Parts: sequence; structure tokens; C-alpha cells
Amino acid sequence: MIQTQDRATAGDGARPDTSPRVMTGGEALVESLIVNGIETLFALPGVQLDGAFDALYGASDRIRVIHPRHEQAAGYMADGYARTTGKVGGCMVVPGPGLLNASAALSTAYACNSPVLCVTGQIQSDLIEFGRGLLHEIPNQLGMIRSVTKSAERAVTPEAIPGLVDRAFTVLRQGRQRPVEIEIPPDTLFASGEVALLPPASLPERSAGDPEMLEQAARLLANAERPLICAGGGVLGSGAWDELRRLATLLQAPVVMTANGKGALSDRDPLAQNVIASVDLLPEADVILAVGTRFVDPTTSVYAIGPGRTVIQMDIDPEEIGRNYDVTVGIEADARAGLAALADLVEAEGRERPSRAAELTALKEGVAVRARAVLPQADYAMAIREALPDDGIVVSEMTQVGYWANFAFPVYEPRTYITSGYQGTLGYGFPTALGAKVAHPERPVVSINGDGGFGFCLNELSTMARHDIAAIVVVFSDDAFGNVRRIQQVQFDGRTIASDLLNPDFLKLADAFGVSGRRAESPGALRSAIEESIRAEEPTLIEVPVGPMPNPWKSLGLR
Repeated sequence: MIQTQDRATAGDGARPDTSPRVMTGGEALVESLIVNGIETLFALPGVQLDGAFDALYGASDRIRVIHPRHEQAAGYMADGYARTTGKVGGCMVVPGPGLLNASAALSTAYACNSPVLCVTGQIQSDLIEFGRGLLHEIPNQLGMIRSVTKSAERAVTPEAIPGLVDRAFTVLRQGRQRPVEIEIPPDTLFASGEVALLPPASLPERSAGDPEMLEQAARLLANAERPLICAGGGVLGSGAWDELRRLATLLQAPVVMTANGKGALSDRDPLAQNVIASVDLLPEADVILAVGTRFVDPTTSVYAIGPGRTVIQMDIDPEEIGRNYDVTVGIEADARAGLAALADLVEAEGRERPSRAAELTALKEGVAVRARAVLPQADYAMAIREALPDDGIVVSEMTQVGYWANFAFPVYEPRTYITSGYQGTLGYGFPTALGAKVAHPERPVVSINGDGGFGFCLNELSTMARHDIAAIVVVFSDDAFGNVRRIQQVQFDGRTIASDLLNPDFLKLADAFGVSGRRAESPGALRSAIEESIRAEEPTLIEVPVGPMPNPWKSLGLR
């Protein structure tokens, strides 16, 4: 395999004094987190974590603690921090119900390949798995959380904690990044020992893939008349946007970006296309390169490509290659290293290609006309886009405007558009946006919500105000789980059940929490409200009363 050196270094913390010295388990944990670059920890206290929080107090000049109102928000905030920075996002929760509360956020991070470290408490070490019914005890906590993490491990002595943290960061970064969990019992956090801190966990080398497979892929692409690239979240996760742009330009290949891959190419580039365009592009493509994507929609949707096509799949996870489609060439590789190597080989072929800018611009414009006919979703989403600078961050949600945005919202920079991926975790958006804003206080962050999803975490308005997180939360209010209600009405002759909502006065709610409130009753008013909120740079809720909205998938012929 071709190996390339990573451009980053592991962790951003200073190299520690590694000579053994007496410290508590809590101090060993906090120092190890700092060494590995954790500057902000989203954490809720509890009796099993007292030793850790006392250590955090002692290191408050080097690590910031943001305490939300619910463990799911701690996990979501860590995810938003991680996905908009590419750094590891850290959260800390009590065991048992605390970790179970956080598991929805961890499942979202797992689905979206987000580098999140979850630190969890435990019951007293000598009583684990005895089932005596101690506070927050659940059986086999490690086994439970392994369903939505890449690894889960426990330390029961202070001396073991630096190694535990080192392994967690190492495993998290190797191959496909996904969340990891570590847990430490309360007696271990309070105990003292001769602890030797470790240097920051090393970053893995980036594999470009098997040279023979790369050669095969390069020949297929170089000889293709109408190549197509499908790019997913793995491109953003590896920071491979420059390499993607170079290869696409060499091939003059349109790039269809999944919702999690949006921003890998700027939407202003004629080569950048959305999933609606794939309805036109997939049938005519003679070679398809899928990179950093599970490649699900092109194989399961109404516009599925069918068997026998020439498909190259590049993914850092070998289990994903061929999972959803029998590929012609499979390349196990990091997207950045693999795309760089592939571009070198394609360039060496020396084929000059005419620009497809005019053709693909016309396609983009036609797709935009179709997408923007889906009203009112399109007008509201475009009002948000028009109010934001290019580097403004949007966190979508499982709501009508969010669904449309996943298809057609223009994105101009990497890591500025966040979704819940295939988990579709209702309620994730608002706290995830708070984490993104903590990571990027200088940039506008907008959270798109329906009133149903917002209700899952509306208590985090308190966190927003308490920590002065100047995000903008937009709540589209129709007094219903709107998508559920529409499906019930269509499928069951107008019969509906459990899809109606009783909402508070959202502006009074915002005021009660000390958050600025605005109401916008049209797309133009929403744009103005967002612009005013950006200028004010304060925690803000904008309510947008709306009525029933059409099915965007049906309107666009995607389902």
C-alpha cells in the first residue's frame, strides 16, 4: 500500500512531563485529555464523577467545561464541535441512565463517522456486575455502549488512565473515525497513584490504497467518456476536498454530493451537483467513482442504477466496499491520500478533456428551478442561505425545510452543513448547533428545527443563555409532527393520531430563559431576522409559523 504522511499532529496540547508523579485518577484523566487536545468538554456532573469534576476545576485555565441540561445534549454538542472542526469532541456523563441518555447522540455520531470521545462514570469498582442495585447501575455497561461506539474500555487504577485515554484516541482515529467510550469508577477517580502521563496519541498514516487497484481505477477513469463521482461524508472527514476538486477537474467529472458530503465542492463550481441531479447523471455515466459514501441511494432509490455498471468504490472501511453494490474495483484507502494518488495517476495518462462547464451549469440551473418550485420549503431555506456568509454553518433537522435543504441547499465551504445521517435522530439539531457555535464563536451558526424536534431539547435554551452561545435557532411551527401527520392523512384516509402538538408561546419561552426572541411570518422576514440576529451576536430564537407543506421527495421524483 502507498502511505502518505499526515499533515496534522496528534492533539494540540503541550507535550507532558512523562516522569511519574502522584496524582488522583481524576487528575490523570483531565491531564490526559488536555495532552490529547481537548480544550472544551461538554459534561454533566454527578456523584460518580465528583473526582473528575474537582480535577476539571483545578485545570479550568486549560480546559473549558460547558454543562448542558441533559446528557443527550452533551453528546450532541460534542458531535457538532467535532464535525465542524475535524477535531475530537469530548463529552462526560454519569453511568447508567446518563450514558443511556447520551446514546442517541452517540448513535448519530456513529452513523456520521464523527470523532467523539465519551467519558463515563461507573459504580464502585469492586461492585461492578454484582447486580446489587447501586445508584445508576446497569448490567454490562461496556457491552451495551459498544453497539454505538467503535470501542469501550475501563480503567480501575489511576496508573492505568493515561494508557486508557491513549488507546481511545488511537482507536478513534484509526480507519473509519467513530465515537469511543471510556469509563472510570468513582473510587479510581479519587484514588492516588504514581502516574506517568503519555505523549499525545499518534495519528495513523494515511493509506492511499493498493497500487494495483489504483492503477485499474485510474485507467477506467482516464478512458471514460462521462465519468461521475459520488462523494460522501468521508471526503469531509478526511479533509479531502482539495484532492477531490483536483481529480474532478482533471476528469471534468460532475460530483454528486450526499447530504453529509455537501461542501466538499463549492456549489458555485459547475462540477458540484446535488442528489437531484443524479437522476440525470447516473444513467449516462460510464464509470462511477464512489468515495467516502455508503453508496446507498444510487442502489436502492427509484433512480437506482441496476446491476452490471462500472463502479469504483474507495473507502477507508473495507466492510463498506461492495456492501451495497458489487463493485468493479474496490480501494481501501483514506479519501485524501487515495484521491491524491488517483489524481496523480489520471494526470499521468495525459488525456486533455474539454470543459463541461456549460453543460453542467445548465443542468444545475434546471435542477435549481425544479427544487425551488417546492414551496414554501425552498423559499425559507434560500432565505437562510441568503442571510449567511459563505462560512456560516447550518445544522439541518428532521423537518420539512431541513429535508429540502438536504437535497438542494447550496453549500460553499467544507464542514458548514451538518445532518444526522442515516440515524435521522429527531431533536439532535439544536444542541448539535450549540456545539458548532462553541467551536466557531466568530461564525454564524443557524439551527433549522420543526416544533416537534425542537421540543426534544428546548431546555437547552438554558445552556445557550448560561454559556452565552450566540447561535440562531429557527423553529418552524405548525403545531404538529408535520411529516407524520401528512403521511397519516395520505395513507389512512385523513385519520391522524398522536401527531398534533401543544406548543408554548415560543417568544415567551425564549424570554423566560433569557434568550432573544423574534418572529418571522414570511421568507423575507426570516432573512431579515437572521441578518439582525447575526449583527446582534446574541443567543436567539426565531419562530416561523407555517402551515402544512408538500412532500418534497414526491415533488422531486426521488421516492
